[in-house]
Order: sequence, then C-alpha cells, then structure tokens
Amino acid sequence: MVTGFQMLRRELVLDGHRFGKVGAYEKIVGTIRFSADPENALHRQITDIERAPRNADGKVEFAGDFYLLRPVDGSRGNGSLLFEVANRGRKLALGTFNSAPRLPDPTRPQDFGNGFLMRHGYTVAWTGWQADVPREGGMMALDVPRAKGVTDFVRVELRPHTRANELPLGDRGHIPQPTIDVADCQARLTVRENSGAPIVEIPRADWRFSNSTNVELKGGFNPGAIYNVLYRSADPAILGLGFLAVRDAAAWLRWSPTSCGNPCAGDIDRAYLFGQSQCGRFVREMLYRGLDQDEQERMVFDGAIAHIAGARRGEFNLRFGQPSLNASIAVGTLPPFNDVALYERLGKRLQVPRIFTTNSSNEYWRGDSSLVHTDDEGNLDLDPPEFARNYLMAGTQHTPGPIPPLPADSNTGNRGHNLFNIVDSAPIMRAALRNLDRWIREGCEPPPSMFPRLSDGTAVEPEPLGEFFKAIPCASFPDRFDRPLHIDLGPEVDRGVARYPGKTGKPYRTYVSRLDVNGNEMAGIRLPELEVPLATFAGWNTRNVEQGASGDVMLMMGSTLPFPRTRSERELTGDPRQSIEERYASRAAYLECVRIAAQSLIEQRLVLEEDLESMIQRASLCWDWVHGISTASA
Repeated sequence: MVTGFQMLRRELVLDGHRFGKVGAYEKIVGTIRFSADPENALHRQITDIERAPRNADGKVEFAGDFYLLRPVDGSRGNGSLLFEVANRGRKLALGTFNSAPRLPDPTRPQDFGNGFLMRHGYTVAWTGWQADVPREGGMMALDVPRAKGVTDFVRVELRPHTRANELPLGDRGHIPQPTIDVADCQARLTVRENSGAPIVEIPRADWRFSNSTNVELKGGFNPGAIYNVLYRSADPAILGLGFLAVRDAAAWLRWSPTSCGNPCAGDIDRAYLFGQSQCGRFVREMLYRGLDQDEQERMVFDGAIAHIAGARRGEFNLRFGQPSLNASIAVGTLPPFNDVALYERLGKRLQVPRIFTTNSSNEYWRGDSSLVHTDDEGNLDLDPPEFARNYLMAGTQHTPGPIPPLPADSNTGNRGHNLFNIVDSAPIMRAALRNLDRWIREGCEPPPSMFPRLSDGTAVEPEPLGEFFKAIPCASFPDRFDRPLHIDLGPEVDRGVARYPGKTGKPYRTYVSRLDVNGNEMAGIRLPELEVPLATFAGWNTRNVEQGASGDVMLMMGSTLPFPRTRSERELTGDPRQSIEERYASRAAYLECVRIAAQSLIEQRLVLEEDLESMIQRASLCWDWVHGISTASA
C-alpha cells in the first residue's frame, strides 16, 4: 500500500494549452512510498521478501519516483487511468499513442504529438519499479531493500557492437551487480561467435575482473559475439517489489482520498495497465502471478495491454535478476508461453481483467511470439481465453519506423544490412486502446484475434521463406533463427532461485506469417502499407558485417525492401516483384487505393476514423521517398 507521497513539482502542461473538450492538463512529479505485508499470501511469491528488513508494524518498506499527467478539471476526463510500466526507467506511452518523441519530461508542444491521450481525457501515470536503473537522464527507479547475507551466482550476457577491451557487468548500462571477489576462481566466461555457434569457454588466464563491476578480455571482445559471465555476487535487491509498486500506485490513484495526498481522488473509475517490450513482459509476469490484486483483494486493473513482448516474461522476481535482460537462454524464456496457460490463475477468479496482446512481426522472427497462441510443441493453435485478444501487426518492426528510415548507427547496434522498416503501427495501438476501453465501459466486444494459424496455413516456419527474399536484388536474409530452448535452471526456479549455467535442450518449434506474392505477411492486421504496397516490409533485418555475426537477426529492427519503380528498372535488376509503375496508374490512383484500404480497417474497428487523413498523408510521404531513392540504395 502507499504510505506517503512527497510532491516535488506541480505545473500546468504547455502553460494551460487546451486539449479539445478536456481542456488543460497538469504535470505532477514526486516520490511515492510503499509498505507491503510479507505474510500476505500473494506477497509470499516475492523472492526473498522474508529476508527484507521490517518496520515496527512488520511491513517491508520501499519507495520510487512518480510522474503523472492529468486533466486539471478531473470531471472533464474520461475517468480512465492509463498506468504505463516505465521501460527501463523511460516513459514511452506518449510515443506509442500520441506519436510523440520519447522524452523523460515532455514540455514542448511537439512532445505531446497529436495529443491523442489528452484529447480523449486519459490520466497517465508512471512510477519507478526497477531497482537497477541509474537515476540519470530523467529515468525513473525504485529503491528496495536487499536480502543481506545471500550469496549466489549471477549470469550476465554481453554482446558488444564494436570491439572493446572492457565491458561493464550491467545489462544496457544499468547498475551492475558486483563480484564478491575479483580473483574468484569459480567465475567463468564463455563465448558464442553468433547465435548458432557452439558455446566455448575462455580460459580464466585470458580474462579478468578489472574491478568489481567490469570484465576485461585479453585481445578484446569481438563485435557481434555473445559472451556470458558467470560469477558470484552478494546481497541481492528484492526485485519483485516492483510489481507491488506498480499495483499499489495505481490503487492509490484509483481509490485513496484527497487526505492521503491523492491528486486524482474521485476522478478515476477504471484503470488500464500498459507495458511494451521489456514492460510487456512485466505485464505478462504480473498477471501470471495474479499480482494485479492488492492486499484488499481488489482487482486494480480492469484491462491490460502487453505490447511487443512476444511469448516471454523476464527476471522481474529472480534473485540476482536483471529485469532488462532479453536473452534467448534465460528465466524469461521459461514456460508457460501461451495465453491459455499463462492466465489460468486469472480465469479462476471472480473478477478478470480484459487483456490485449499485441505483437509486431519482429517478435515472431526473433523466434518466440507464435508460442503465445500454440501449444508448447508447436502442433496446435490455441485461441486466447474469452477475456483476452491477440493481434499480430503484420509487416512491422519492434517500434514504428520514420520516413525516411532511421540512419545506421554502429555504436547503438542500429546497423542493418537492409533499409529499416517504416511501417507505422501507432494507428493500431490507438484503436486497440479505444477497443479495450469500450469493452470495459460498454461491454462492446473487440475485433476477433488476428494471428498466424496452423489450421489455415498462415503459420509457417521462417527458413523456407528465404528463397523469396534471396531473389530480391541487394536484399539480405538471416542465416539462422534464434528460437527459445528448453532449459532447466534447477528445482527452485519457480521461487526465483536459478541455478546457472543450466541445462539446455532442443529448441521450441515456432512460426512466422505466410507471405503474399509481394513478400508481405498475410496474417494479422494489415495496414495500408501492406494492402497497397510500395515495398516488401519485413519484421527482421540482419546484422551488418561491421557489427559481427552478420547472419544473425538484428535486435528489434525490420526491413523495407522497395519495389522497383519502373518496369525497365525491374528488368534491369532482375527483381521478381512487380514494379510500382505496373501497379498504379499515378500517385493519385495509389492514394485512392490507400484511402479505400484505410476505410476498410476503420469499418473493422482496427484503426480509428481520426487517423484516416494522417495515414493517407504518410502514404504520400512514402510514395515521394520511394521515388526519390536511388536503385543502389534500395
């Protein structure tokens, strides 16, 4: 429960700018304090909570950063709280729903994008939940107690994109867990040169801990290679308290009175949980454990969206866990995967949240997303429970891509062989939130689930599809696909204690969508970019040779493979796909086809009427861009 709130800043958004009929918004920033009963039946799932220090009342205390955007006049809002699980300490909801830049503290008009969430009256909130996030650049974190006296092994995966002599032991720049002994003879370092290569142990004499949180390798770390460091650490943070921080902050906003410091008292009628990527995995884990219920057994969230999470969960409740880790051999790749098994506990309750699972093509091509809707053997389709829906956003990468595509950047890993994907999935997400809201408010059933199925032949294995892509001039297709492996991490893993390095078995069988004649995905929600194409849009890209492991699938990025512009260009390059000139009589004819495709999606409630003109405008930009690039760059 929330025990206190210290407001650090309260100010009008954009000097009182009015967002339609909802009017002005305000921003509230502060620190929120919590306590939890370690003896509560639900809380006993929190790994090492019994080892946490307790206050005079026998409760465990913790505190985190807090950020809120709300209508100044709460009665003008829609009564819905959108609580986003902060992604590695960052706020992404305005980027996802408002098509705005992703910034820690939005202050300029452009930072609020098209104003979607504000115009529709949502209250939007965040709290820190991740204990290893550094408080820099506006990132939000949670301060939690530690399990003093506990020592165990930690496994850290490192994959540099450029050559380096030394690397930190923290995932994605987060605070590392220090080794207890820089000379520890039990520590190990292994390497795979690519995702399909065998694991090779590096002799202890060839590497060392340069200090308690960094590792150094003789001759340097190779770009693209996958390194694993196994070492001992002590006094782990009690990470599972992050679930309680998210749950209890939302419950406080929803039900606590003004006397408790709640700035939204009386204004919130329903709450929706949203998490994307890492935080979509957090949402899946939280719902799997039933931790959306508070200590008073109230269902805090009426609905939830687990976005671009694939079939994974994560190290959110693991002793010495790394909540940001997105590795293919880790606790996050343990079953249950499919929605039927994952939400079995929820289905037995009297109150059940409505749940949307939305994934891009990238989560399928990286090797796991189809497990959301098949059995573990990959032999049978499984529809989600009646309180859930599952959608593939066909032909998309992990996050929407701009026009022109993002430039390559070797330092961040954004260095693909193909041009990056430019399909904009934001209209789907705005419609998804609207459909979830109507389902809960009005009982209006959302559109049926849309994903690749074995029963109709739209779910296929990825390897044979390479024949199509390899025929496209200058295109690159992955040499290998990294599927989750059966893994045994010891008998105590269910209570949050893993035994590394673990024993691995055969890979799970996974699928992607079948392709149409243009190389675009047939299953899922097909936006106008796919229905009226100017290119082949894929959810995968391959690592550039400069990054190493050049045949591996890139993390998060997709591909745009433009069609030849003219028949003569097609014949000159030998491209098997029909040219743009042969498809559309003119730019105007193309845009009219886009309008018809968009109207069809609106009628199906897969996108909103308010996005019609912006989708046509984006199609216009895509036409101009495709006709402006050279044959060599395509």
